[in-house]
Amino acid sequence: MPHFKTSDGLNLHYTDQGAGLPILCLAGLTRSGRDFDFVAPHLHEVQLITLDYRGRGASDWANDFTTYAVPRETQDAIELLNHLGLEKVAILGTSRGGLNAMYMAATAKTRLLGVALNDVGPKLEQAGLDIISDYLGRRPAAKTHAEAAEVLARTAVGFANVHPSRWLEQARILYQEHPDGLHLTYDPKLRDAVIEGFKNAGDVDAWPLFDALHGLPTALIHGANSDLLSRETALEMKRRMPNLHLTHVPDRAHIPFLDEPESLVTLSAWIREMKDGL
Repeated sequence: MPHFKTSDGLNLHYTDQGAGLPILCLAGLTRSGRDFDFVAPHLHEVQLITLDYRGRGASDWANDFTTYAVPRETQDAIELLNHLGLEKVAILGTSRGGLNAMYMAATAKTRLLGVALNDVGPKLEQAGLDIISDYLGRRPAAKTHAEAAEVLARTAVGFANVHPSRWLEQARILYQEHPDGLHLTYDPKLRDAVIEGFKNAGDVDAWPLFDALHGLPTALIHGANSDLLSRETALEMKRRMPNLHLTHVPDRAHIPFLDEPESLVTLSAWIREMKDGL
């Protein structure tokens, strides 16, 4: 598996497939590059790159959990671009990945071709943050992928019309199955980093990070039933950026899988805008 070494000495796993418009996929908080398994087959004529953040997936865990933070993760993404010899990329960012993309727009905009945000914005709802705080860093009670899939299907509030096989696929992405039960695919210390970050979250105005995207082809895929990104915030993002490619995906909460018809139409329009601008 391909890895590169960060400036602080960690080996991070990435994938790099296809040719065409380079798109760097940045995953959700506890996720890995496999977040994009469902959408990847639908993205054509692109160079699709995924990154496992530090402490997640097949990447090294950090000795200092405080480096599990947006500024350091964004720096890691830039170092991956340097490793691959890419001056600019588009970013498809799911949840945490979208925050990293907005931070990059504010601090290294010249490296960006465009940004697509998957159910994330500059204002996050407390109800969704509380749910994340509750499960973060804790192994599931389910002992097998099959059991976890049943739990996901039963407890995924806001999701409908999802085939059971999809929940099984999702369980296999989220957890490793061992004789003693399911293990997390990330460093449990991520919980400490996030709880520390949440202490000051209410004092941070993140709208300037979103505003930094102006001038870049930008898309927002919003789970219509999301508990993290409200419809009001999504519409305010559209008001501030009239050219935003926005879709509200029905029967999806946080986060859409990205292979829904609405998601694919929006991603196609976003990619077309970037290609037309090259």
